[in-house]
Amino acid sequence: MKSSLEIAQNAKPAPIKRIAKKIGLMEKELEAFGDFKAKVSLSALARLAKKKDGRLVLVTATTPTSSGEGKTTITIGLGQGLARLKKKTMICLRQPSMGPIFGVKGGATGGGYSQVLPMEDINIHFTGDIHAITSANNLLAAMLDNYVFYNKEKFGPNPNITWKRAEDMNDRSLRNIEICMMGNLCIPRNEAFQITAASEVMAVFCLSNSIQELKENLGKIVVGFDKDHNAVFCRDLRAHGAMTVILKDALNPNLVQSSEGVPAFVHGGPFANIAHGCNSIIATKMALKLADIVVTEAGFASELGMEKFFDIKCRKGKLRPSCVVIVTTLKALRRQGGAKEPKQPDITALRNGFANLEKHLENISMFGVPFVVAVNKFEKDPKAELEAVKEFCKSKGAKAIVCEAFTKGGKGCLELASEVDRLSRKKSLFRFLYDENFSLREKIETIARQMYGAEGAEFEQKAIEDIMTLEKNGLDRQPVCISKTQMSLSDNPDLYGRPSGYRIKIREVYPSNGAGFIVALSGQLISMPGLPKEPNAEKIDIDPKGRIKGLF
Repeated sequence: MKSSLEIAQNAKPAPIKRIAKKIGLMEKELEAFGDFKAKVSLSALARLAKKKDGRLVLVTATTPTSSGEGKTTITIGLGQGLARLKKKTMICLRQPSMGPIFGVKGGATGGGYSQVLPMEDINIHFTGDIHAITSANNLLAAMLDNYVFYNKEKFGPNPNITWKRAEDMNDRSLRNIEICMMGNLCIPRNEAFQITAASEVMAVFCLSNSIQELKENLGKIVVGFDKDHNAVFCRDLRAHGAMTVILKDALNPNLVQSSEGVPAFVHGGPFANIAHGCNSIIATKMALKLADIVVTEAGFASELGMEKFFDIKCRKGKLRPSCVVIVTTLKALRRQGGAKEPKQPDITALRNGFANLEKHLENISMFGVPFVVAVNKFEKDPKAELEAVKEFCKSKGAKAIVCEAFTKGGKGCLELASEVDRLSRKKSLFRFLYDENFSLREKIETIARQMYGAEGAEFEQKAIEDIMTLEKNGLDRQPVCISKTQMSLSDNPDLYGRPSGYRIKIREVYPSNGAGFIVALSGQLISMPGLPKEPNAEKIDIDPKGRIKGLF
């Protein structure tokens, strides 16, 4: 079997103008970046405004292993399967961050015969969107330090600055640094970088419906608090106009194609463990106007990306999902069942891991959307274990379908595509998990109990003080984005299966006011990852002909 990189490099994608024409885009609405990728003008969205939306299908997953379970591969394979059934289909994905690409996880464009092309470009620089977001973030940081320097009396000797600088790379040395050490140039203070995918600018970018709303939302960003605990906003610095200028071209969705020529938007890239984990609202809305069925994904598992997709993105974008696909693998279930070597057959561990799968099925049911289980099949998966998963799902009133998206592309997802087409035609009873008017504590408690299976939340003193500050400034009545490990349903990555009898610990709460939600930090999750002992970057190289080697 060829590697994903070999398949991508030997692929013969269609010219992007032909892909655009197939879904009804005009050539004047495209800004081509070479032959195989283009940005689509927002004028297309305005032109299509009165057109009826297609059906929206979300792909989520059970609790993953560190190597991932192929959710993006299934998303692309499903889109290709639907296209083989003659459905006018589009795929909507997030843009990969270079941090994980050069760190542990590798690329994030799918794999095998279910990937988006050109995968090398998408995984590295693409059209420069993440660079633009990083620049806008750091422009605000520079203007903020300048503002504090010239307004010392407003902030006092120890300014409470909450805005962080950003970098699209895993660099643990930037987690906690000191700046302004030259004394009279600015006020010395501690500073921290975060990876760009965790930046509020990324969240604002993905959750804005237009360029005007982008500017307004950037202006709402809280950058710190003055000495009287009053919020200081980006608009107070008059930085939001220049930030919008940096982001104006990036806001146009990126059009590419799958390995079978299915049109795909790859736009925006927030993580789901430390951010909201969904591609841009603009790309999703444009796709819904261009296609009859849109397949999209949310990061990690149902209690993270899916919950945030529903309670944050769908609420903000007024979206109504038609169907959910939940991806699982034998190795993920074995790991949740306690297997030390989850890639090895272990029917006992697999059955123990069914408790984790069951909780994720219950999570989807709480939102009232029909769903199906996609079992991502690997080459050496035992038939008996695959059948055990199908039987368990059947006992819970769910249908499980074995998929071979990696090795067979859309052909390996035809049964899944047929079921998704059927389910997405049913009436959706979609509902949110909580009322937006709930108190901040009530929202966090609801997510903890309903999604994680916890007995509730325990708030550390810092979090209590943070909530009081938010309430004082009237910033507490927004959806909640809980930052939590992806390796467990709980906030402890070492608790497998379906943990119970615990309370999730909330250590800090802060506003992502521009994005329109509040972030609650749990556990020890950090917003600037580090590189492993042997990072993927050591394996990636380029040959004399300019062909990339070693990229996943």
